[in-house]
Amino acid sequence: MDNETFNLDLRKFLKQVGVTSQREIELAVGRALASGRLDGVGSLPVRMVLTVDGIGLTHEVTGDLSLERESGQPG
Repeated sequence: MDNETFNLDLRKFLKQVGVTSQREIELAVGRALASGRLDGVGSLPVRMVLTVDGIGLTHEVTGDLSLERESGQPG
């Protein structure tokens, strides 16, 4: 295995995941706000599942996306 090639491809993939995921989430939140399904208050639970076929890897990351600044937080 060529570690340099693998690491470059891995970084490219993770960058693509980050950029496209952020764009899709922002668009979906914008649509939900515009349609009234979301009021812009509170937070949204979020979950990302990474699957790598061929090696049997499944990895899940969970969190919350705040829709408003908490009081006392700079801005």
